[in-house]
Amino acid sequence: MGNMSIDMRVVLSGWELDNPVIPASGVYGYGCEYLDYYDPNILGTFSFKGTTKEPRFGNSTPRIAECRAGMINSVGLQNPGVDKVVSEELPRLKTFFHKPVIANISGFSVEEYVYCAERLTHEKQVGILEVNVSCPNVHCGGMSFGVTPEGAAEVTRAVKAVATKPVYIKLSPNVTDIVAIARACEDAGADGICLINTLLGMRIDVKTRKPIVANTMGGFSGPAIFPVAVRMVYQVAQACKIPVMGCGGVETARDVIEMMMAGATAVQVGTANLTNPYACKEIIDHLPLEMQKLGITKLSEIIGVVK
Repeated sequence: MGNMSIDMRVVLSGWELDNPVIPASGVYGYGCEYLDYYDPNILGTFSFKGTTKEPRFGNSTPRIAECRAGMINSVGLQNPGVDKVVSEELPRLKTFFHKPVIANISGFSVEEYVYCAERLTHEKQVGILEVNVSCPNVHCGGMSFGVTPEGAAEVTRAVKAVATKPVYIKLSPNVTDIVAIARACEDAGADGICLINTLLGMRIDVKTRKPIVANTMGGFSGPAIFPVAVRMVYQVAQACKIPVMGCGGVETARDVIEMMMAGATAVQVGTANLTNPYACKEIIDHLPLEMQKLGITKLSEIIGVVK
Protein backbone atom coordinates (compact mmCIF):
# COMPACT_ATOMS: atom_id res chain seq x y z
CA MET A 1 0.00 0.00 0.00
CA GLY A 2 1.26 3.49 -0.80
CA ASN A 3 1.69 6.35 1.66
CA MET A 4 -1.58 7.84 0.43
CA SER A 5 -3.53 5.48 2.68
CA ILE A 6 -1.49 6.30 5.79
CA ASP A 7 -3.24 8.64 8.24
CA MET A 8 -1.03 10.03 11.02
CA ARG A 9 -3.49 12.62 12.36
CA VAL A 10 -4.45 12.71 16.04
CA VAL A 11 -6.82 14.98 17.95
CA LEU A 12 -5.98 16.61 21.30
CA SER A 13 -9.02 18.24 22.92
CA GLY A 14 -10.56 19.16 19.58
CA TRP A 15 -7.24 20.31 18.05
CA GLU A 16 -6.24 18.17 15.07
CA LEU A 17 -2.51 17.61 14.65
CA ASP A 18 -0.96 16.38 11.37
CA ASN A 19 0.99 13.81 13.39
CA PRO A 20 1.53 13.00 17.08
CA VAL A 21 5.22 14.02 17.25
CA ILE A 22 5.88 16.96 19.58
CA PRO A 23 9.29 18.18 20.83
CA ALA A 24 9.02 18.34 24.62
CA SER A 25 9.38 21.51 26.65
CA GLY A 26 12.97 22.64 27.20
CA VAL A 27 14.58 20.96 24.19
CA TYR A 28 13.11 23.17 21.47
CA GLY A 29 13.48 26.60 23.08
CA TYR A 30 10.88 28.95 21.56
CA GLY A 31 11.29 27.43 18.12
CA CYS A 32 13.97 29.33 16.24
CA GLU A 33 16.87 27.18 17.46
CA TYR A 34 16.02 24.40 14.99
CA LEU A 35 15.32 26.51 11.88
CA ASP A 36 18.74 25.63 10.42
CA TYR A 37 17.90 21.92 10.55
CA TYR A 38 14.34 21.55 9.20
CA ASP A 39 11.00 23.33 8.83
CA PRO A 40 9.27 23.07 12.24
CA ASN A 41 5.89 23.04 10.48
CA ILE A 42 6.39 19.31 9.79
CA LEU A 43 5.88 18.72 13.54
CA GLY A 44 2.50 17.99 15.11
CA THR A 45 3.36 21.03 17.24
CA PHE A 46 5.96 21.71 19.93
CA SER A 47 5.93 22.60 23.60
CA PHE A 48 7.95 25.72 24.33
CA LYS A 49 10.44 26.23 27.12
CA GLY A 50 9.10 26.15 30.67
CA THR A 51 7.98 29.72 31.34
CA THR A 52 7.67 31.42 34.73
CA LYS A 53 6.28 34.77 35.90
CA GLU A 54 9.70 36.34 36.47
CA PRO A 55 12.77 35.90 34.24
CA ARG A 56 15.05 33.13 35.57
CA PHE A 57 18.76 32.73 35.06
CA GLY A 58 18.56 29.08 36.07
CA ASN A 59 20.75 26.98 38.34
CA SER A 60 24.51 27.28 38.73
CA THR A 61 26.77 25.19 36.48
CA PRO A 62 27.62 22.44 35.79
CA ARG A 63 23.98 21.60 35.00
CA ILE A 64 24.45 18.48 32.88
CA ALA A 65 25.82 15.02 33.69
CA GLU A 66 26.09 12.28 31.10
CA CYS A 67 24.82 8.79 31.86
CA ARG A 68 25.08 5.49 30.02
CA ALA A 69 21.58 5.61 28.56
CA GLY A 70 20.52 9.20 29.09
CA MET A 71 21.49 12.37 30.89
CA ILE A 72 20.87 14.36 34.05
CA ASN A 73 20.00 18.04 33.79
CA SER A 74 19.44 20.70 36.39
CA VAL A 75 18.87 23.76 34.22
CA GLY A 76 16.43 25.34 36.67
CA LEU A 77 13.80 26.75 34.30
CA GLN A 78 16.03 29.36 32.67
CA ASN A 79 13.62 31.60 30.70
CA PRO A 80 12.96 35.30 29.94
CA GLY A 81 9.71 35.45 31.94
CA VAL A 82 6.15 35.25 30.63
CA ASP A 83 5.76 38.95 29.75
CA LYS A 84 8.76 38.80 27.43
CA VAL A 85 7.54 35.53 25.94
CA VAL A 86 4.26 37.29 25.03
CA SER A 87 5.92 40.49 23.75
CA GLU A 88 8.96 38.99 21.95
CA GLU A 89 9.02 35.20 21.57
CA LEU A 90 5.46 34.66 20.32
CA PRO A 91 5.63 37.44 17.67
CA ARG A 92 8.94 35.95 16.45
CA LEU A 93 7.42 32.47 16.44
CA LYS A 94 4.53 33.67 14.28
CA THR A 95 6.97 34.55 11.49
CA PHE A 96 7.99 30.93 10.88
CA PHE A 97 5.61 28.55 12.70
CA HIS A 98 2.10 28.42 11.29
CA LYS A 99 0.41 26.11 13.79
CA PRO A 100 -0.69 26.66 17.38
CA VAL A 101 1.95 25.84 19.98
CA ILE A 102 1.83 24.23 23.44
CA ALA A 103 2.61 26.80 26.14
CA ASN A 104 4.47 25.20 29.04
CA ILE A 105 4.10 27.12 32.29
CA SER A 106 5.65 26.72 35.72
CA GLY A 107 5.31 28.47 39.04
CA PHE A 108 6.54 28.48 42.60
CA SER A 109 3.09 29.41 43.95
CA VAL A 110 -0.48 28.96 42.74
CA GLU A 111 -0.62 32.72 42.04
CA GLU A 112 2.34 32.44 39.66
CA TYR A 113 0.69 29.64 37.68
CA VAL A 114 -2.48 31.71 37.41
CA TYR A 115 -0.55 34.79 36.28
CA CYS A 116 1.23 32.83 33.51
CA ALA A 117 -1.98 31.10 32.43
CA GLU A 118 -3.84 34.42 32.23
CA ARG A 119 -1.08 35.98 30.14
CA LEU A 120 -0.86 33.07 27.68
CA THR A 121 -4.41 31.72 27.36
CA HIS A 122 -5.60 34.62 25.18
CA GLU A 123 -2.65 34.40 22.76
CA LYS A 124 -3.84 33.23 19.32
CA GLN A 125 -0.81 31.01 18.85
CA VAL A 126 -1.38 29.01 22.03
CA GLY A 127 -3.35 25.80 21.43
CA ILE A 128 -2.88 24.13 24.82
CA LEU A 129 -1.60 25.23 28.22
CA GLU A 130 0.79 22.61 29.60
CA VAL A 131 1.18 23.06 33.34
CA ASN A 132 4.36 21.70 34.86
CA VAL A 133 3.62 20.77 38.49
CA SER A 134 7.15 19.49 39.17
CA CYS A 135 8.38 22.81 40.61
CA PRO A 136 9.05 23.22 44.32
CA ASN A 137 6.15 25.01 46.06
CA VAL A 138 7.80 27.92 47.91
CA HIS A 139 4.89 28.22 50.34
CA CYS A 140 5.00 24.55 51.34
CA GLY A 141 8.59 23.88 52.28
CA GLY A 142 9.76 23.18 48.74
CA MET A 143 7.74 20.01 48.08
CA SER A 144 6.62 19.98 44.47
CA PHE A 145 2.90 20.56 43.72
CA GLY A 146 2.84 17.38 41.69
CA VAL A 147 3.77 14.94 44.46
CA THR A 148 0.37 14.98 46.17
CA PRO A 149 -3.10 14.65 44.66
CA GLU A 150 -4.19 17.74 46.65
CA GLY A 151 -1.32 19.91 45.40
CA ALA A 152 -1.82 18.89 41.77
CA ALA A 153 -5.59 19.40 42.02
CA GLU A 154 -5.15 22.85 43.57
CA VAL A 155 -3.01 24.08 40.67
CA THR A 156 -5.37 22.47 38.14
CA ARG A 157 -8.45 24.18 39.59
CA ALA A 158 -6.73 27.57 39.78
CA VAL A 159 -5.47 27.44 36.18
CA LYS A 160 -8.78 26.09 34.83
CA ALA A 161 -10.58 29.05 36.46
CA VAL A 162 -8.73 31.50 34.16
CA ALA A 163 -7.97 29.36 31.11
CA THR A 164 -9.84 29.62 27.83
CA LYS A 165 -7.62 26.95 26.22
CA PRO A 166 -7.39 23.25 27.14
CA VAL A 167 -5.25 22.62 30.23
CA TYR A 168 -2.89 19.64 30.32
CA ILE A 169 -1.09 18.89 33.58
CA LYS A 170 2.48 17.60 33.19
CA LEU A 171 3.08 15.19 36.05
CA SER A 172 6.27 14.22 37.82
CA PRO A 173 7.03 10.47 37.95
CA ASN A 174 8.79 10.91 41.32
CA VAL A 175 5.71 9.81 43.24
CA THR A 176 4.33 6.68 44.85
CA ASP A 177 0.99 6.58 43.01
CA ILE A 178 0.83 8.34 39.64
CA VAL A 179 -2.78 7.23 39.08
CA ALA A 180 -4.08 8.95 42.23
CA ILE A 181 -2.45 12.22 41.12
CA ALA A 182 -3.72 11.96 37.53
CA ARG A 183 -7.24 11.22 38.78
CA ALA A 184 -7.12 14.21 41.12
CA CYS A 185 -6.20 16.43 38.17
CA GLU A 186 -9.01 14.97 36.07
CA ASP A 187 -11.51 15.52 38.89
CA ALA A 188 -10.27 19.12 39.22
CA GLY A 189 -11.10 19.75 35.57
CA ALA A 190 -7.88 19.01 33.66
CA ASP A 191 -8.43 18.49 29.93
CA GLY A 192 -5.45 16.18 29.60
CA ILE A 193 -2.36 14.77 31.29
CA CYS A 194 1.24 14.88 30.09
CA LEU A 195 3.63 12.36 31.56
CA ILE A 196 6.30 11.64 32.48
CA ASN A 197 8.65 14.41 33.42
CA THR A 198 12.20 13.40 34.42
CA LEU A 199 13.11 10.91 37.12
CA LEU A 200 15.40 12.17 39.87
CA GLY A 201 19.00 11.11 39.30
CA MET A 202 22.53 11.76 40.48
CA ARG A 203 26.13 11.14 39.34
CA ILE A 204 29.34 11.44 41.35
CA ASP A 205 32.82 12.33 40.06
CA VAL A 206 34.82 9.57 41.75
CA LYS A 207 38.08 11.51 41.38
CA THR A 208 36.90 14.65 43.16
CA ARG A 209 34.38 12.74 45.31
CA LYS A 210 31.75 15.38 44.56
CA PRO A 211 28.45 15.34 42.67
CA ILE A 212 28.90 16.18 38.96
CA VAL A 213 25.87 18.49 38.86
CA ALA A 214 26.21 21.66 40.98
CA ASN A 215 22.70 21.07 42.36
CA THR A 216 23.72 17.51 43.48
CA MET A 217 20.66 15.92 41.85
CA GLY A 218 18.83 16.56 38.61
CA GLY A 219 16.27 15.30 36.15
CA PHE A 220 17.25 11.96 34.61
CA SER A 221 15.98 11.57 31.04
CA GLY A 222 16.74 9.61 27.88
CA PRO A 223 16.17 6.07 26.58
CA ALA A 224 16.76 4.48 29.99
CA ILE A 225 13.48 5.89 31.32
CA PHE A 226 11.29 4.78 28.36
CA PRO A 227 9.89 1.61 30.04
CA VAL A 228 8.91 3.66 33.11
CA ALA A 229 7.16 6.19 30.87
CA VAL A 230 5.28 3.47 28.95
CA ARG A 231 4.16 1.91 32.23
CA MET A 232 2.89 5.21 33.68
CA VAL A 233 1.18 6.25 30.42
CA TYR A 234 -0.56 2.86 30.40
CA GLN A 235 -1.67 3.14 34.05
CA VAL A 236 -3.02 6.68 33.66
CA ALA A 237 -4.72 6.05 30.31
CA GLN A 238 -6.49 3.05 31.86
CA ALA A 239 -7.62 5.06 34.89
CA CYS A 240 -8.60 8.39 33.29
CA LYS A 241 -10.94 9.41 30.47
CA ILE A 242 -8.97 12.50 29.42
CA PRO A 243 -6.21 12.25 26.78
CA VAL A 244 -2.60 11.54 27.69
CA MET A 245 0.51 12.97 26.04
CA GLY A 246 3.31 10.46 26.53
CA CYS A 247 6.87 11.58 27.13
CA GLY A 248 10.06 9.96 28.35
CA GLY A 249 12.95 8.35 26.46
CA VAL A 250 11.27 8.33 23.03
CA GLU A 251 13.86 8.01 20.25
CA THR A 252 12.26 6.23 17.28
CA ALA A 253 9.05 5.93 15.29
CA ARG A 254 8.56 2.50 16.85
CA ASP A 255 8.79 4.07 20.33
CA VAL A 256 6.02 6.49 19.32
CA ILE A 257 3.79 3.58 18.24
CA GLU A 258 4.54 1.65 21.45
CA MET A 259 3.64 4.65 23.60
CA MET A 260 0.42 5.22 21.66
CA MET A 261 -0.52 1.57 22.10
CA ALA A 262 -0.03 2.12 25.84
CA GLY A 263 -2.63 4.92 25.67
CA ALA A 264 -0.92 8.12 24.52
CA THR A 265 -2.80 10.32 22.03
CA ALA A 266 0.36 12.29 21.20
CA VAL A 267 4.00 11.69 22.01
CA GLN A 268 6.63 14.18 23.11
CA VAL A 269 10.30 13.78 22.27
CA GLY A 270 12.82 15.38 24.62
CA THR A 271 16.42 14.28 25.13
CA ALA A 272 16.72 12.66 21.67
CA ASN A 273 16.69 16.20 20.15
CA LEU A 274 19.79 17.13 22.17
CA THR A 275 21.86 14.22 20.85
CA ASN A 276 20.42 14.48 17.32
CA PRO A 277 18.77 17.75 16.20
CA TYR A 278 17.05 15.84 13.37
CA ALA A 279 15.41 13.35 15.78
CA CYS A 280 11.81 14.56 15.35
CA LYS A 281 12.13 14.89 11.57
CA GLU A 282 13.50 11.35 11.35
CA ILE A 283 10.70 9.99 13.54
CA ILE A 284 8.05 11.71 11.37
CA ASP A 285 9.74 10.42 8.19
CA HIS A 286 9.88 6.85 9.54
CA LEU A 287 6.37 6.70 11.01
CA PRO A 288 4.61 5.78 7.73
CA LEU A 289 7.17 3.00 7.11
CA GLU A 290 6.73 1.58 10.62
CA MET A 291 2.94 1.81 10.25
CA GLN A 292 3.10 -0.13 6.99
CA LYS A 293 5.33 -2.80 8.56
CA LEU A 294 2.83 -3.20 11.40
CA GLY A 295 -0.28 -3.04 9.23
CA ILE A 296 -1.51 0.25 10.74
CA THR A 297 -3.35 2.63 8.38
CA LYS A 298 -4.72 5.09 10.96
CA LEU A 299 -2.50 6.01 13.90
CA SER A 300 -5.49 7.18 15.94
CA GLU A 301 -6.86 3.61 15.91
CA ILE A 302 -3.97 2.20 17.96
CA ILE A 303 -4.33 4.63 20.90
CA GLY A 304 -4.71 2.49 24.02
CA VAL A 305 -5.18 -0.81 22.17
CA VAL A 306 -3.25 -2.59 24.90
CA LYS A 307 -5.70 -3.49 27.65
